[in-house]
Amino acid sequence: MQSLRLPLFHFLHRTTSPLKPTRPFFQIRLHTRFQASSNHHPSQTTQPIKNDTVTHEFRFFRVYESGRVEKFHQTHKIPPSDDPISGVRSKDVVISSEPAISARIFLPLIRDPTRKLPVLFHVHGGGFSFESAFSPHIHNYVRTLSSEADVIAVSVEYRLAPEHPIPACYDDSWAALRWVADHRNGNGPEPWLNNYADFDRVFVAGDSAGGNISHYLAARVGSLGLPGVKLVGAVLVHPYFGGTDDDAMWLYMCGDNNGLQDRRLRPSVEDLRRLGCERVLVFVAEKDHLNGVGKKYVEELKKSGWKGSVEIVENEGEDHCFHLEDLNYEKAVALIRRFASFIKHQ
Repeated sequence: MQSLRLPLFHFLHRTTSPLKPTRPFFQIRLHTRFQASSNHHPSQTTQPIKNDTVTHEFRFFRVYESGRVEKFHQTHKIPPSDDPISGVRSKDVVISSEPAISARIFLPLIRDPTRKLPVLFHVHGGGFSFESAFSPHIHNYVRTLSSEADVIAVSVEYRLAPEHPIPACYDDSWAALRWVADHRNGNGPEPWLNNYADFDRVFVAGDSAGGNISHYLAARVGSLGLPGVKLVGAVLVHPYFGGTDDDAMWLYMCGDNNGLQDRRLRPSVEDLRRLGCERVLVFVAEKDHLNGVGKKYVEELKKSGWKGSVEIVENEGEDHCFHLEDLNYEKAVALIRRFASFIKHQ
């Protein structure tokens, strides 16, 4: 029943501790020592220290005086696979070993080997601090997008904060997008991109924090360019752009920040004006705490002087990232179809 269907992110918003920075807001720029682990969850591999005092507590994690990080959400990962129903295949690739950046690539059913397919570069959400391109619901979501939109999808696995402070997530995503672009002449390291990708039809997309990073990528393409690649559009699903209690968490994760007006946190007029794509689609959800943030982004983009076109779709009665919980839910199906039609330009 609808009343029992609580999305993962909806659940997290209600069960994790409220934002309680233990220092004045304007001082949360100081670096803290972190004990990193290979799976980005130090609390699983580090024994708690007796009398270890909590120094910072946010929506998704807390930090102790010893430097230990305890995350409230642990991410399960699954291997790539070939889907017998949709025909979508997937594989994992290493983009960089230092820093560690990887991606999962999805190839839809190939009916005509001579036909080139659009490329969807996807950035997962998770508050910049958890989630994975390899988790079951991100895998299934991007696989579904690949099938519905008939695109090659590249889902980036970037380093997570606070173990890898911001801007690692932005830098990793940009490096991965450039890696995709390196296949434009058909001589890159990944055959699927060499053989099937149409680099005149490239899209970036992301949910929540991933929407924020996707905007950053589009702005960077507009500023620096991406030779041999045409970035057609960006799809931002329930994007985060500051203006909430989580700003303190973002500032903490980014020790080298410019305060609440940091252009990565709140896009500048200059970055909006020079978005390096022609079209933008923004999804917002009526009950999402980021609803107003997404609408404000659309309003500011329209006023910025950017020459492209922007559309907004609101899902009534829904909360943050509801579509990731049940891909068969009618409103999730509608969101994915609208997403796909944007890529197909229908």
